[in-house]
Amino acid sequence: MLFRTHFEIFKSIRALLPFVLGAFSLGLVIEVNELMKVFGKVKALDGLSFHVENGEIFGLIGPNGAGKTTALRIVSTLLLPTSGSVKVFNRNVVHEASDVRKIISYLPEEAGAYKNLSGDEYLGFMAKFNTPNKDELKTVVANAAEISGLGKRLKDKVKTYSKGMKRRLLVARALMNKPKLAVLDEPTSGLDVLHAYHVRGIIKQYVREHGVTVLLSSHNMLEVEYLCDRVALINKGKIVAEGTPAELKAKYNVANLEEAFAKVVHLA
Repeated sequence: MLFRTHFEIFKSIRALLPFVLGAFSLGLVIEVNELMKVFGKVKALDGLSFHVENGEIFGLIGPNGAGKTTALRIVSTLLLPTSGSVKVFNRNVVHEASDVRKIISYLPEEAGAYKNLSGDEYLGFMAKFNTPNKDELKTVVANAAEISGLGKRLKDKVKTYSKGMKRRLLVARALMNKPKLAVLDEPTSGLDVLHAYHVRGIIKQYVREHGVTVLLSSHNMLEVEYLCDRVALINKGKIVAEGTPAELKAKYNVANLEEAFAKVVHLA
């Protein structure tokens, strides 16, 4: 009887072990280890490793073709790695992809919206995928409308929107369900000063108010310096430097991240 009691206790402890171990990594939202991605003869990612902590805005920054979008697509379960591992909230993005998709949102650089729908209709349509309850749906759409800041223009068809307005609508779509992790690829790419300013403000405010974690990419290093808590400078599929913007500027004795990157890759 005593043996059986001890055996049952052991089984209970073993069953709880994954949750106990997971608790130690609750502070880590993303864990990327030795990530490789090869397209034919092109090595897009070459042993990429970084982590993102809970509630922070983390930026992958570098020139076009550095591997930023490839890394974001793998984190978002849209692309399989050649080797290495990625975990999101302790879930493997390859073997537990469906679980990961339930708790993240992804905004591609070239995302589009249905042009013949109004902004309101588009947000309502997209919200239905994750919000089956009608009462909750109204709240989610109202939340998205506020995030977008488009006001009465939400009644107009998307095909009448400027590029900046479309991007604001899409950022609102990415954040409206309060994902645990928002993955944003070049969120202000191609926007004018005013629309870019609004989108940056949206991201910053939403993280502060809702505790959302953000992984974003950009080749605009001055923008990332304003937005991000920590950044990783990436070049040719490898991280060449990592830290807070202040740490990197101090380390390389420069005025901004653009100059730091130039020094790291020996352009300056």
